Amino acid sequence: MTLLIAKSLHIIGFTCWFAGLFYIVRLYIYDVEARATGGKVGEALCAQFQVMQRRLWYGITWPAMCFTWVFGLWLVSQQSSIATWLLIKLGLLVLLVGYHLLLGSIRKALLTDKGTPWSSRSLRILNEVATLFLVAIVFTAVLKSALTWTVALSVMGGLALLLAGGFGAYQIIRNRR
Repeated sequence: MTLLIAKSLHIIGFTCWFAGLFYIVRLYIYDVEARATGGKVGEALCAQFQVMQRRLWYGITWPAMCFTWVFGLWLVSQQSSIATWLLIKLGLLVLLVGYHLLLGSIRKALLTDKGTPWSSRSLRILNEVATLFLVAIVFTAVLKSALTWTVALSVMGGLALLLAGGFGAYQIIRNRR
């Protein structure tokens, strides 16, 4: 029963972590676009977005990441041996923490008067990286040893094409408005 509770808490943690990662980039996009409008309205919007970013980052995203790691490492400690799939998952998680830290550096840059060198378009693309991580990690954890390189590359390639197509379609629709 304890193992099932730990798994449940781990799932809750990574769900909240990914929700934070997805939403924080949206707030960055809105912040960058508000800066581009300028004036008092742009300043007011930026101030509001920065409050929202701080609350999300420190109130949800960071705690959820820590929660995920605590229960995930507890689950790993219950394993009698470390399987290859688990090493792959841990490697993906280390990369995900790097992505998390990158988003933190963007947040710090947005707090300055200069803002970030990231455009709203590049942030939209960056936002899809979390989707790729989510899919890769879930497939690795669920399929475990049944996951082959062919399946992994097919799923990730297909998803990348789908995301790129969706992004391109969105840009066309947005430019028409």
